[in-house]
Amino acid sequence: QVQLVESGGGSVQAGDSLRLSCAASGGTYFRGWFRQAPGKEREFVALIDWSTGTTHYAESVEGRFTISKDNAKNTVFLQMNRLKSEDTAVYYCAGSSRYSLLQTMYTSWGQGTQVTVSA
Repeated sequence: QVQLVESGGGSVQAGDSLRLSCAASGGTYFRGWFRQAPGKEREFVALIDWSTGTTHYAESVEGRFTISKDNAKNTVFLQMNRLKSEDTAVYYCAGSSRYSLLQTMYTSWGQGTQVTVSA
């Protein structure tokens, strides 16, 4: 099974930026970011097709977040700009063999990294 390790979380002010990283021990065709805010269900954030670079974003982050990849390092990034307090959550990296927004399609998950945005 692919091992995924996230890093880059932290505490920032609203309007600031953060970049999350997700390093993988093996290959996955599709890599996604999900997040879970306190008291809420985990939700889709962004997705990238490892082979084509095709991306997809949740409406709530479109235009502010950018998902990208470094093939040589087998690492996916989530650049988060103009952060808002409602972006506060634990962010998870996940891997799948399918291009999907559904969590159930993801078989590999990282441990999560906390992002806290203060208003």
